[in-house]
Amino acid sequence: MKIISIINQKGGVGKTTTVINLASALSQQGKKILVIDLDPQGNATTGLGLSNTEQSDQTIYGILNGTMLISHVIKKTKFKNLDIITSNVDLSGLEVETAGDSDRAFILKAKLTAYLNDSGELYDYVLIDCPPSLSLLTVMALVSSNSLLVPLQTEFFALEGITQLMKTIERIKINLNPSLEIQGILLTMYDRRNNLSTQVEQEARSYFKDKVYQTVIPRNVRLSEAPSHGVPVLIYDKNCPGSKSYYNFTDEFIVQENKIGSAA
Repeated sequence: MKIISIINQKGGVGKTTTVINLASALSQQGKKILVIDLDPQGNATTGLGLSNTEQSDQTIYGILNGTMLISHVIKKTKFKNLDIITSNVDLSGLEVETAGDSDRAFILKAKLTAYLNDSGELYDYVLIDCPPSLSLLTVMALVSSNSLLVPLQTEFFALEGITQLMKTIERIKINLNPSLEIQGILLTMYDRRNNLSTQVEQEARSYFKDKVYQTVIPRNVRLSEAPSHGVPVLIYDKNCPGSKSYYNFTDEFIVQENKIGSAA
């Protein structure tokens, strides 16, 4: 079982879209997936057809503030093999509420480790949707994870932001989670008609080398529409360019995982 954080401190880069559709594509291939919505906006929650306005103790907030066990808040989605721990806006208060706890960066890791050790229900992957900031919640996610996946918008300033993110990751590796690895970088919102997209792609591949997936996710109106219907784009319109790209990315992800598994 592997825990992967999907992270970018910039909003609107396709982070939650990647969580929802990678989870959906993996679950369609028979993998058991748990999505943890760690973003107070709760977009992964609504994007998978659940409510982000329910009682806070029934969400990830209830786990992190110590009132609930993980096993009590995991919810089934309407998609086979795909479960979720939901989020809502109350999660945004956690940083202030835990200010006096010197071990607060490890709260999520401790809860997840205890649950996964005790539970007979094993997931193949836990995918954590991080908030679009380098906050306590993001640190909690990175401390808990085996690896991280970065959606990178092929637009101006994207590479500046990712440089800052890499510094944060390096600090977390040194101080809190030495085994944290970069799973890969996924180029999103790609527009082949736009020279800037091509330029950012070239710079990203030149800097991060084989960490950048070959698949790129295009700008596609169906990707934007699907969340409002509470379904992944792979269900909403499986033949649109966005869906085809996420299926290709998932195939690439699985090949990568098989290589990692055979090397271990």
